[in-house]
Amino acid sequence: MGVPAMFRWLSQKYPKIVSSVQEELPKKVGDAVIPVDRTGPNPNGEEFDNLYLDMNGIVHPCSHPEDKPAPKTEADMMLAIFEYTDRVLGMVRPRKLLYMAVDGVAPRAKMNQQRSRRFRSAKEAKEKDDERAEFQKILNSQKASRGEDINSLEEVVEKTWDSNAITPGTPFMHLLAESLQYWCAYKFTTDPSWKDMKVIISDASVPGEGEHKIMNFIRSQRAMPTHDPNTSHVIYGLDADLIMLSLATHEPYFRVLREDVFFDSGKDKVCTRCGRKGHIRTNCEFPDDGKKLTEEEADAEWATSEHQLKPFIWLHTNILREYLAVEMDTPKRKFKYDLERSLDDWVFMCFFVGNDFLPHLPSLEIRDQGIDLLISIWRDLAADMDDYVTKDGFPDMRRVQQILSALATREAGIFKKRKEVQDRQAANRARREAHNNANKRQRTDENGLSAPGFKRAKETTDTYTSAGIVFFDPKQAQSKEVRNVHKDIMHTRDSQANKSAAAKLKELMKAKADGTSIPEPESVPASEPASESASGAETPVHLGKRKADDIEDLDNGTPGRNTPVVPESPTQATEPKKNDDGTPEDTIKLWEEGYEERYYEQKFGVAPNDIAFRNKVARQYAEGLCWVLAYYMQGCPSWTWYFPHHYAPFAADFVGLEDMDPRKLFEKGKPFHPYEQLMGVLPTASNHAIPEPFRVLMEDPNSSIVDFYPEDFPIDLNGKKFAWQGVAVLPFIDEKRLLAAMATKYPELSDDERKRNEFGKETLMFSQECSLFDDVERALYRKGQQKYRIDPAKSRALHGDVEPHDLFVMDSQLVPPFDADGVTDFEITQDRSMRVYYEMPTVTSARAHKSILLDGVKLPKPALGWVPPPGVGGWQGGAPPYGAPPVPPPAGQRPAWMANSNQQHGAPPPRQAPNNSSLRDERFYRI
Repeated sequence: MGVPAMFRWLSQKYPKIVSSVQEELPKKVGDAVIPVDRTGPNPNGEEFDNLYLDMNGIVHPCSHPEDKPAPKTEADMMLAIFEYTDRVLGMVRPRKLLYMAVDGVAPRAKMNQQRSRRFRSAKEAKEKDDERAEFQKILNSQKASRGEDINSLEEVVEKTWDSNAITPGTPFMHLLAESLQYWCAYKFTTDPSWKDMKVIISDASVPGEGEHKIMNFIRSQRAMPTHDPNTSHVIYGLDADLIMLSLATHEPYFRVLREDVFFDSGKDKVCTRCGRKGHIRTNCEFPDDGKKLTEEEADAEWATSEHQLKPFIWLHTNILREYLAVEMDTPKRKFKYDLERSLDDWVFMCFFVGNDFLPHLPSLEIRDQGIDLLISIWRDLAADMDDYVTKDGFPDMRRVQQILSALATREAGIFKKRKEVQDRQAANRARREAHNNANKRQRTDENGLSAPGFKRAKETTDTYTSAGIVFFDPKQAQSKEVRNVHKDIMHTRDSQANKSAAAKLKELMKAKADGTSIPEPESVPASEPASESASGAETPVHLGKRKADDIEDLDNGTPGRNTPVVPESPTQATEPKKNDDGTPEDTIKLWEEGYEERYYEQKFGVAPNDIAFRNKVARQYAEGLCWVLAYYMQGCPSWTWYFPHHYAPFAADFVGLEDMDPRKLFEKGKPFHPYEQLMGVLPTASNHAIPEPFRVLMEDPNSSIVDFYPEDFPIDLNGKKFAWQGVAVLPFIDEKRLLAAMATKYPELSDDERKRNEFGKETLMFSQECSLFDDVERALYRKGQQKYRIDPAKSRALHGDVEPHDLFVMDSQLVPPFDADGVTDFEITQDRSMRVYYEMPTVTSARAHKSILLDGVKLPKPALGWVPPPGVGGWQGGAPPYGAPPVPPPAGQRPAWMANSNQQHGAPPPRQAPNNSSLRDERFYRI
């Protein structure tokens, strides 16, 4: 979800929602490995019913990992996916159901973001390959100049595997679907802990994003009268929107499982005594024998040795519900309290700050406490509103207008405050850099200047020049620098003033090979802060890897900082003016009067006084808010709708929303077929993943749609430091033109290619020991029925229909769909599972998802308690202060507002003291 650092913000604001996962690992006794008995109790202290896997969050890191060498073949990728998935299963140990969802064709609203990411991914992969080739050329030249054999190079340049293959309709995704079914059948046959579990696989042939297919399934089961309201759910994935989606189910027993992306593996630590990675000198346990590994040896050892596995963490949705129960109540409220609708309002307001379908409003950023600001507005307006903003997935647009109008009155002040903060940060950076430069010059005067970024070469080598500058020894630097090419150093290539590390290296290596001298780096006087002007200009674009909190999500940034003049049409884009430090000049200046006119003129290419256009964009954005809420609460309201702009309007541009009816805005439409999505989101560089007949449409200059596939396109930093955070200003796809052009090529497809373009069905699998086996085998394979309705009493509350599977043969041999030579774990064996097509129950309008707790639910024991700080009274003699979560009575009875029946659920939490912001502090939470 497009809310940058959402998880970190939540975990810091509500600290008890996060806890560590307890994981049992196999034990080694000598050369033997004792596996974990997963039929035993869960080490986390409770059992879980259903586990849902957002498989794209597994496929991506397994196919192109960041912390270890990438798999060399697609078969190796499948094995890595199996291993990772099995580890997640070992943590959760679902007792009833495993649901594996792979992203299928997405709604058109999502395809715009997918197109941007894939165009950028292909561009960055090409740049990395070009860099590798250039380095190889330079290294060959250096070896040849020394009379060495250039054919004996240890470094091998390999083409970057194109991760754009992870898109529905490609051969890779077809292999993934077959591999997942094979692996599950193998586990059912060989793993006793699987015997009572059922598995549903929704592969890429089934339309819909993975996490939303999961939510559709949960809603379909929840709508059944025999659904157990106390079912425990766990969903795995890295996307922040899983938190919102889990809240939106209104299932109280829900957890999100994810890697701890802030875990420090120690890879960046290097011991100065032994040279190994993973520890520092003071913790070195290796003998002090004077031997020290070279960097190449240390890298090789790290890549082949075992390390501590990255830990996992829980996010407890039930505890987040407790926090929000207090956050979303106010004495100003005049309408009946309802926690479930409060949660929906909170989720809805988070969409304003960011999501995958709309750019966030310019005045709202999560790092600027944008969500807190909206909640504050919502609380202030509670006295004027007669009900909640949303109901069952549909917003009341009159109340939405009230919130946006209140935000508009604060907008100019937000921009000015943001500028003040940025200027202070810039001044602080300038002071620190000036201090560091002064220290650096002092050390240089004492010890001499060494080339930055390289270790000093040995004194015995001829690496000194008359200028006294120490250069690197090519033999020492070769492997390190070629390896560095594999790092993600090309994200900010757009900034001319900030040369990449690769460019600097090339200059040094070329100069050394040519025998020319290298100019001494320019020093920066202490009175002139590096990278910033005296007026406090913004920091230039930075190089380097994405930080863990930035990896969580991408967003579109805030306009006004480092903003080039880039109208929405790429053909209108002009070269932006540059500051002295090379950063794009800020020409919008949100903190100055007239920013609205400058914004629309430069971002949208319209006349400054065109108010009607602004209101039109705002209305389209409001439609988008309705679309997103319905998508999260009820399922996709329209496959064809999308927001047709790269940038969001200002809050002040929203007028007259009262006449909008969210229930009548959209037509359902139909999803794109896989090849249509491929042609809509992939760049020409990735056309190897597209059937050959369609490739000419992307490459031929005379193609009617060749303008959809620019090889170069502007990146609007839009207020961000890194190019990968900016806005890729790509032309929007014209659906009619695309489909018309493709229609001429469909007759040229092979039978296999046509099959990959068809929509598929979900697959249900279970073992022959499952209680469901006999009934399904009798109905479908003995009586020959074409459809059988599952008996929830025998399926442990699974509802739906099943049909015979085209590829299933009873008791057949299991053979991997990929080359498994040398993999002893997957020997050919007899299949002891069953595979059928599965269709979840249809949710009619009468049984549509409601924002309520179901009858019979028994809420979890409250996890929060109030701890009064000095001088503040506790429960006795008065109510808790504002911001303090309610605490159950000593006898353990649950408060009325957390009653365990639907009838009592509407009761409010204990009455709170008047709003006192000074009391809103984490001291009031027992952590």
